[in-house]
Amino acid sequence: MPQLILFNKPFNVLSQFSGAEPEHTLSKFITLPDVYPAGRLDKDSEGLLLLTDCGETQARISDPAFKMHKTYWAQVEGEFSEQALAQLRNGLLLNDGPTRPAQVDIISAPVLWDRLPPIRLRRHIPTSWLALTIAEGRNRQVRRMTAATGFPTLRLVRYKIGDWTIDGLMPGEWRQLSLPDRWWRQPSVKLPRI
Repeated sequence: MPQLILFNKPFNVLSQFSGAEPEHTLSKFITLPDVYPAGRLDKDSEGLLLLTDCGETQARISDPAFKMHKTYWAQVEGEFSEQALAQLRNGLLLNDGPTRPAQVDIISAPVLWDRLPPIRLRRHIPTSWLALTIAEGRNRQVRRMTAATGFPTLRLVRYKIGDWTIDGLMPGEWRQLSLPDRWWRQPSVKLPRI
């Protein structure tokens, strides 16, 4: 059975096991052998990162062709506008081509852990929180999308991938699940939710 690791990646940690100081890699937190990230999360982003010991599972989760939805909570600078929401919902043009339409809503600030170091705040400029769901995975895509609407991202937390969330996991914590073989081909299989 494929093993799946749900990991709440802290800020300033790379989505890799080597190539940097150990305290800035996954090796500080996950000591299981033969597991690899299924996708990436930027060093300056936080939240859900999935790891697995199965190449097919890794491909199914990380390949944009399978359109596995990912939900992010983004804190942006400024009061997010209806016009900016419409741009994201319709798709917008980035320097590497158009994005697919996103599901996006303005939300109340989620209850999160403190980030170290804290984000920069400007006393006279408000911030907004968005819940943004995409089925793509381009480099720094959410940050580039909000910036293209005129609202730079200050903090980005990936909350959900497919049916899995970071609920119950603090930064640096992880949980291991077993998946049925070829779980994506078995429509009657109820995936474990965390």
